[in-house]
Amino acid sequence: MRPDTPAENVDHPAEAARLERTAGLYPEDAETLLLRAAAHLELAGDRAAATTLYDRLLSSSDELENPHLIRALKASNLWEYDHEAEARAIIDGIRTSAPRDPAPWVIVAESLESHDELEAAEQTFTEATRLLLTDGSEPPYSTHPLLYGRHRVRRMLGLPHDDWDTLADTLHASPVPLDELHDPKRVWSLGSDNPVELEAEISRLRAELGAYREALSRPFPVAVLHWPAGELAELLSAYPILSSEYPSHDSHLATIEASLRELASSGTPNLGIVTGTVPSYEAFAASEGSSPGDLTLLPQYATTLAARGRAVAWPPQRGAECWCGAGRIYEACHGTYGASESQAR
Repeated sequence: MRPDTPAENVDHPAEAARLERTAGLYPEDAETLLLRAAAHLELAGDRAAATTLYDRLLSSSDELENPHLIRALKASNLWEYDHEAEARAIIDGIRTSAPRDPAPWVIVAESLESHDELEAAEQTFTEATRLLLTDGSEPPYSTHPLLYGRHRVRRMLGLPHDDWDTLADTLHASPVPLDELHDPKRVWSLGSDNPVELEAEISRLRAELGAYREALSRPFPVAVLHWPAGELAELLSAYPILSSEYPSHDSHLATIEASLRELASSGTPNLGIVTGTVPSYEAFAASEGSSPGDLTLLPQYATTLAARGRAVAWPPQRGAECWCGAGRIYEACHGTYGASESQAR
């Protein structure tokens, strides 16, 4: 499907079928492709088929990158076609497991909200905010929907502003303030005969549409390529010319962290890390008609992986495992880079 295809002209079942076929050709991207296929099935109204795809992913023997996200999407989908009890059980499980990724939290909280479970939605948004925003630093872009959703639900509940609501107001860049966008009385203006009120509502809707468009058009991350130790050893064994780029695995990891910190300090947004594999890299080189030993292919390979949805946001959420795969939390691993750069090198 072309990116500029109007939504009303999309054949959702056909697009879902195409994505399923593509997932069979590219198993390393199956999770991303099947999630997109499930979304098309939901839009087509075939929610049972979408659930089948979610179950297919969750029952797969392959390790999933975002199992909590898949469960959250499944719960939201189930509730939409009258499987409320199962949806609630999944939502409770997600809240108990406390994922470090904001996306599952947003999905289950919005599902509760859409079914008028406003108190539970507010509690869910608050749990996630408390878990993911505790160090006082600038909230990552991925956490903004948590703050905005929490603000919206609390406004509907008539709760007073707190520090997180104020932070949401500060982060919101639209010319129309969040308090106005989330005003529960807005619905009355839609039935008004007053041209001034109608014009104000049109302005608010335009601001909301602009925010959605900005989120949808946000580019894929500026991604740095990471090779796990085994993959790097295999790569250098097959293509020793790349040793000039990767003198050792430790230096490779240190360079990644240093590069990302330098990009962040220069104001570059939306940073990420993509993990390479030798078979995937060799296939990419073949598709480019070039040799895997060509140094100029490495950044192109990283960009291609990011465009295929393979990037993991950097820095990791507080308390999450380090991107390097050592099994330690980021703050105790490469998150200490700034304090002990020489040691990391």
